[in-house]
Amino acid sequence: MPRSQTTKSQPSLIGPEIASAYSDAAEIVLLEGDCLATLPTLPRGSMKLIITSPPYNLGKVYEKATELHRYLEALNPIVDELIRVLSPRGSICWQVGNYVEKSEIFPLDIFYYPFFKKHGLKLRNRIVWHFAHGLHASKRYSGRYEVLLWFTKGDAYTFNLDSVRVPSKYPGKTHFKGKKRGLPSGNPLGKNPADVWQIVQRDWESSLWDIPNVKANHPEKTIHPCQFPIELVERCVLALTEESDAVLDPFSGVGSALLAALRHNRRAVGCEKDEGFLQIARQRVIDLYSGALGYRPLGRPVYQPTGREKVSQVPGEWLTWGESS
Repeated sequence: MPRSQTTKSQPSLIGPEIASAYSDAAEIVLLEGDCLATLPTLPRGSMKLIITSPPYNLGKVYEKATELHRYLEALNPIVDELIRVLSPRGSICWQVGNYVEKSEIFPLDIFYYPFFKKHGLKLRNRIVWHFAHGLHASKRYSGRYEVLLWFTKGDAYTFNLDSVRVPSKYPGKTHFKGKKRGLPSGNPLGKNPADVWQIVQRDWESSLWDIPNVKANHPEKTIHPCQFPIELVERCVLALTEESDAVLDPFSGVGSALLAALRHNRRAVGCEKDEGFLQIARQRVIDLYSGALGYRPLGRPVYQPTGREKVSQVPGEWLTWGESS
């Protein structure tokens, strides 16, 4: 990693300077201000991967589902800029959940698909991100997943399958007929993890991205209310970019997407208008290079209670529940 550098605008850190304006030489760029004002400063075709979880309201809380269409219209100039700065071989990964009004669900990915299609992008995968904990519902099943839409700008795009292969369940499986009869039928590097991934030990196996969301006891937790897990971004960075490519988050918040890029030797660019989030993002970059960053390692198995923990045991009050009723 580069040696320590000091500027007037930031403290000393082990690692590259955090630039406040874009240049091809900058490894980390944090652009302060609304992305509609900062995105035009980026060169055309300069970003290999754009990954973000957009704010659902863009500063205006919508009260009715019909206003979702107005919300999407407000995104038009932003998406036009994103497509301009996206490399011809680049990808956009757009992570969204559901809008809920009076217990009615409006899946935002369904609204976004025709919107991005209208802008000329091509959907390659609709990836499900599952998490075990969240808000509990009483009039419907509790929501425990969100969706990541992977679009490309064209048909010639970067996809490094070997970087994200998972171990085969049956590596000894062989061809049963033809010239290769009796020879191994799989790939020695593993198999394609598919579009719904479950993260188990050493394995992104069954198509379900089972990644814990960033709640109170998560090592990456900051004050941000809807924080990306770094691991979620890392899987996209590894598959959709090469080393030294630029990764952009136009709503970068506390910098999780930037950290995922930097961990894998990519250049990181973020846009953020909240000064508090910017300060946290800068500090997290410093913590990354100093070794102090709170981080849940890529591929760590999701914790399963043993039954010995107090919180995983049935309360004594419940054992007699119903007897008096």
